[in-house]
Order: sequence, then C-alpha cells, then structure tokens
Amino acid sequence: MNQLYAVAAVTVVVLVTLLIGALGLRISRTTSDFYVASRTVGPRLNAAAISGEYLSAASFLGVAGLVLVQGPEMLWYPVGYTAGYLVLLLLVAAPLRRSGAYTLSDFAEARLESIPVRRLASLFVVGIGWLYLLPQLQGAGLTLEILTGAPEWVGALVVAVVVTGAVAAGGMRSITFVQAFQYWLKLTALLVPVLFLLGAWFADDAPRARFDAPATFREHTAVRFQDSVRIDLEQPLTLAVTGTVDGRAYQNRELALTEGPHRVTGGTTLRFPAGAAVPEKNGTEQPGSGTAGAPNGASTWSEPLADSREEHPLYATYGLILATFLGTMGLPHVAVRFYTSPNGTAARRTTLVVLGLIGAFYLLPPVYGVLGRIYAPELALTGHADAAVLVLPERLIGGVGGDLLGALLAGGAFAAFLSTASGVTMAVAGVLTQDVLPARGVRHFRLATLLAIAVPLAFSALVSTVPVADAVGLAFAVSASSFCPLLVLGIWWRGLTPPGAVAGLVVGGGAALTAVMATRAGLPVSGWAHTLLAWPAVWSVPLGFLTMVLVSLGTRDRIPAGTAALLARLHLPEELTERTGGAGTTGGTHATGGTSGAEQR
Repeated sequence: MNQLYAVAAVTVVVLVTLLIGALGLRISRTTSDFYVASRTVGPRLNAAAISGEYLSAASFLGVAGLVLVQGPEMLWYPVGYTAGYLVLLLLVAAPLRRSGAYTLSDFAEARLESIPVRRLASLFVVGIGWLYLLPQLQGAGLTLEILTGAPEWVGALVVAVVVTGAVAAGGMRSITFVQAFQYWLKLTALLVPVLFLLGAWFADDAPRARFDAPATFREHTAVRFQDSVRIDLEQPLTLAVTGTVDGRAYQNRELALTEGPHRVTGGTTLRFPAGAAVPEKNGTEQPGSGTAGAPNGASTWSEPLADSREEHPLYATYGLILATFLGTMGLPHVAVRFYTSPNGTAARRTTLVVLGLIGAFYLLPPVYGVLGRIYAPELALTGHADAAVLVLPERLIGGVGGDLLGALLAGGAFAAFLSTASGVTMAVAGVLTQDVLPARGVRHFRLATLLAIAVPLAFSALVSTVPVADAVGLAFAVSASSFCPLLVLGIWWRGLTPPGAVAGLVVGGGAALTAVMATRAGLPVSGWAHTLLAWPAVWSVPLGFLTMVLVSLGTRDRIPAGTAALLARLHLPEELTERTGGAGTTGGTHATGGTSGAEQR
C-alpha cells in the first residue's frame, strides 16, 4: 500500500473531525448544548450519530478478521450487534429517555433513590467504558503500523489526542455532528472498495468459494511469526525456514516438515510455496497473543457450530449471542445518546433507524473476510487477521487504483476508532465529572476527558493485543451481566430494591468482570475453565438477574417510596404525564434533576 496515500487519507479524516468539532464548539452556546445537545437531536441525525459511535473497530476490522480465521459462525457477531438494538427498542429506549437520566448512574439513583447504588453503577460505567476503549486504541495502533510501519503506540496516541480535542472542545453537540459524518464515511469506505474487489474477484481465476476445503497460499508467501505458536500440518510440507522450528535453528534452509504438530518459535519466518495448504494454528505459546484455535478445515466453513470455536463451540456460540443481544443496552455511550432525543417517541424512532443503518453496514465486513481467506490467508497465522480489510485492495487490484482504495479504507478505519472512542470518552467523562471529581461544570468535564482517555491509553501499551471483535465482546459480556438486569428489572419490575440492585451488580457484573480480566491475563489457557471465563454471559447474566430478584424479595421493605410514581413516568407518554401534573417526579434524586442541574452550572 502506498504510504503517502494512506497517511493523506488518515490526515484528512483527522482534520475534518477537528473541523466539525470546532464547528460544534461555535454552536454550543449553553451548558445544555455541551452535555446533551439541548435534547433537540432528531431521529435521523441521532441515529447516524449512534451508528457512527457504535460501529467501532470491532465492526470495521474485527468482523472481517474473525470471518477470515473462524468461518461463517462468526457472523453471530454482526447479528448480535444488530439484534441488541432490537432488544433495546422493545425494552429500554423510550422508558430510559423518559427517566430523564443523563447516565446509567443517574438512572440507578432515580429508580432506587440510593447514593450507594449510584456509586456502584458509576464504577461499572467507567470499567465497561475503559474495556471498550482499549481495543479502539489498539486497533488504531495496528492500522497505523500496517499503513506506515510506525510503532503501535503512535496510532493509539493520535486517536487519544484527536478525541480529547473534539470532546473537550464542543461536548455532545460537537460529537453528534462528528459521529454522523463518520458513519457515512465508514459506510462509503467499505462499500466503494468492495464493489471493485468483487469485480476483480470475478475477473480472476480464483475459486468462487473455499468454504468446503482448506485455505491455500495462492503464491509464494513469507510468514513471520511474532510469537511462539503451535501449527498442525495435514500432510508433509517442504518450505524454507529462517528461525527455530521444533527446537532446532535454521538459517534460510529448506526443511521437510512431517504431518502433525510443530512448534514455531517467535521471530521465525516460514516461506510457503504456492499451492500449500495454510496450516492450522492451534494456539500461541504466550497467552493473549493473537487468535488461538484457528482451524482451516472444511468443518470451519460448512458447519456453523462445528468444533472450530474454542474447545466447546456450542457453549461459546451461546455465550456470544447472550453477550451481544443483552449487552448493548448497558453500554454507557449508547445510554447517554438517548437523552439527546426530545422525548420517548423520538428515542424509539431513533432506535428503529439505527437498526436499518447498522444492518446495512454489517452486510459488508463478512465479504472482506471471505475474500481475505482466499487472498490473504497468512493473516490467520500472524495474528493480524484484523488487517484483512486494509490489505485486500493491494492484493486484488494493485497499482494506483489499489492504493487509492486502500487509502479510503484506511480513512474509514480511522473514522471508526475516532467515532467510537469519542462516544465512550464522552460517557465516561460525564460519570467522572459527576461522581469522582470534587467539582462539576464544563471546565472539570474537560479535565475528566483527559482522565477518561489516559487510562486505557496507558493500558493499550502494556497489555497484549486481542482481536478487536473478541476484546469488544468482553465489554459486552460485562454490560449484559450488570446493567441489563438493572435496566430490565428497574423498568419493568416494581419490586427491585437497592440491596437487590447492589447484590446483582456485584455478583453478576463482578463475576463477569473477573472472568474478563482472567481472560485478558491468559488464565487459564485451556479446558472448560478457559471456555467458561472467555464466554461468561451464559452463566453471569442469569446469575445477575437471579441475585437481584432473590435479594429484592428478601428486602421488600426497602422498596423506594417513589417507585410507583417513577414507573408511571417511565411508561406513560410525556403528554399524559404533563397533563397530570408531571407524575413520576422523584424529588431529591440526582438523576432526574441531575442533568438539569448540570445545564444550569
């Protein structure tokens, strides 16, 4: 890929982002503009902005990478991401807007009239936000490394600086326009190249489908392994080796490998001949470095629930479905967006438009994954499968046309990092401003913005890189186990009590968070213990619901006095509550008056 074109595309995206952010600063005339865009964002603009921030690195790069490595069962990721908004539409969208809550912490306090519940919810908002930001920054580092050869920390730093400037300058009004622009840029960046790529594919003599056979190298290919890995060969293979294989060192020497497993030490380069089958990668010797268990046999592509996902594929699939279906409603940057809608009806319409926008987008990444399996199969071995989207134009088209299409994709990828990181940073900074910093207001919000992005930036340089879709899936699992029970029970069950909410958040959300941290640390590395921790939603979501219900039933005397009035406010149309004198106003809570108070500061 031509580095000049790619850098120019990324630079344009950054400059346009800052320009639109500066425009937002000029029209953010009140504190209400800064925090909630004065609650005047219409459904179409809001839906584009929500889609822009929701379609993150996991969507733009990660889905294609997982389809390349794992096969069609990874289509559960885009299905789950989209279906999560359907659950949100049916159960949460309008009531959450009517609650008047600016953050999930505001909702928790308004519903349960409890400061301890609010503080605990704030901890989970910040934790989930940082989990979500981490893969965005790591993905930006990978993208800039692929494009320019720069160290990974450079891309993460660029995103952090731009996001801090856009969010701190214009707040919600600013990033609404930024994210709406970035959604259409991302859609265009995927759609235009895929038309040319499909045209080149049909004009080529490449196989029309490789779903029922192992992937093969179409040309002589050198693969350098950054980490020590174990690979399996289905038949003997002769290839050139520079490095260490099975404990013996070689220097650019032809080596005949027998059928079966072999250990390749980190730093080794294997040169595969054209037509050789891509070996199965059974895992890494260092926990967390790349995608483990990436088979390339027929079962991967022809059977959605075949033994190609971890060691217990059916369980892992259900874990993915539960996490993505139920985790969307608890993502902090999604919840904040609904308070920018004028009313509950607009919030529902916004969610409906979002379903259409993200559904259209998710038709495209799997196509890149399929093409990547044919034209860039070595990415499954190097741990850089997320780069498939970026390298395909050069592989299929080449020349100036390939460079220009690659530059467009690079710009779209960077827009994905910027838009999602902006939304999550805004949400985390809002909670830090209200619940952590000693004073509130726009100036302290800007200080909180620095803190919100600095912590995940530091961690991105310290922790190992996980495929972005998998990393984002971990944040979904924690969200589904904590805020999904809190929101569903808080909106639809009057029996929820503060002790029940605290117990459910600690037990369900805490268990999922512990499992996520263990997974990121690479412990344990195999067996049922690994599978249960890698995909905790199957057991942690029911655990969170059950704990909240049982503890609430045991503390019925702690049901807040204003529960009936607040539930009426959540479920009745705004016009009706206004005619009846504003039923549902919960005096004294921070949440229902919290943003209004913020607007006055």
